[in-house]
Amino acid sequence: MELNTEKMIGEKEGGIGWMTFNHPERRNAINLAMWQGIGDAFEAFQNRDDVRVVVMKGAGGKAFASGADISEFDQHRANAEQRKHYGATSARGNHWLSSLGKPLIAMIDGYCIGGGLAVALNADVRFATPGSRFGIPAAKLGLGYEYGGIATLARLVGPSTTRDVLFSARFLESDEALSKGLINFVVEGDKLEQEVRSYAGLISVNAPLTIRAAKAAVSAFERYTDVEAAKEISALVDACFNSDDYKEGRRAFSEKRKPKFAGK
Repeated sequence: MELNTEKMIGEKEGGIGWMTFNHPERRNAINLAMWQGIGDAFEAFQNRDDVRVVVMKGAGGKAFASGADISEFDQHRANAEQRKHYGATSARGNHWLSSLGKPLIAMIDGYCIGGGLAVALNADVRFATPGSRFGIPAAKLGLGYEYGGIATLARLVGPSTTRDVLFSARFLESDEALSKGLINFVVEGDKLEQEVRSYAGLISVNAPLTIRAAKAAVSAFERYTDVEAAKEISALVDACFNSDDYKEGRRAFSEKRKPKFAGK
């Protein structure tokens, strides 16, 4: 599949569509071009009747995706206005992640954090290796985390665990992630792809219309949204992106030191 960037790979094998985050030098951090590639790949998979199930994975064996590419933040996400532009650019990719009508599997080997975890939460089923780690380090950077991603996480693991993950910004090991329902299966690294292929094969021979109806029903159940509350939260997120703390968080990250947040 020809995509707009070499940092995304889309291909088909049998009834399985494979989408790979191919940015291993930055632990598969997702940049703007990759967001476009995500949208292109998923749209193509949706429109192919011979693709029955889609698997997404990360290249390099160290990360599924380690969130947004922070090296772009000063250029593309330095304030709330730029955040909105960035959000508009990534909206199509997020649309296809959340609305793909076919089963979606996340094959996780290594770090799955921040925006990478948000991507993985769109999967219907998540496989991970024992050494994988999960978390949302937004509080260590001073940025705001969007309502949609938090709501999805809370529906999956519950409000209490969601607060823990967001407030502490700590990473969860695979065993804890499994026990809390964040992932479905833990598989040794040398067997991960084999197990994912086998599971995807089970899905690919089942009735597509039945699966499509089942996925639509579960998605409808999950997507209740309080629109007014979402607007209020969006304003709070804007305040994060416009804050001095966010500037300090970016500086501290680039200087490899702990940030000193002042709450303004």
